[in-house]
Amino acid sequence: MAHSLSAKKRVRQNDKRRARNRHRKTVVRDEIKTYNAAITAGDVTKAEAELQKVVVILDKTAAKRTIHKNAAARKRSRLTKRLNVLKAAKAGGGTKAATA
Repeated sequence: MAHSLSAKKRVRQNDKRRARNRHRKTVVRDEIKTYNAAITAGDVTKAEAELQKVVVILDKTAAKRTIHKNAAARKRSRLTKRLNVLKAAKAGGGTKAATA
C-alpha cells in the first residue's frame, strides 16, 4: 500500500487511467465485432459503414495513446483487406473466401 501522499495520488490516477483505457478498448472491440458480423453476413454496404466507424474509433484511441498508432494502422489495414476480399467475391465471384 502506498504511504506518501504523492504515491496515493499516483494510485488514484492510475486507477482512473486504467478504467478509461479499458473502456476505450472495449468500444474498439465492440465496433470490430459489429463490423465482422456485417462481413460474415455478406452485406457490403453495411460493412463499409461499419468500417468507417471502426476507423474513426481506432484513430481516436491511437491519438489518445491507449493503443499504439501502428497497432491501429495494422488493424485498419486488416479490416480493410477483409472488406476488399468480400467486394471482389461479390463482384467477380472470386475463389477467395470472405473470411481472409
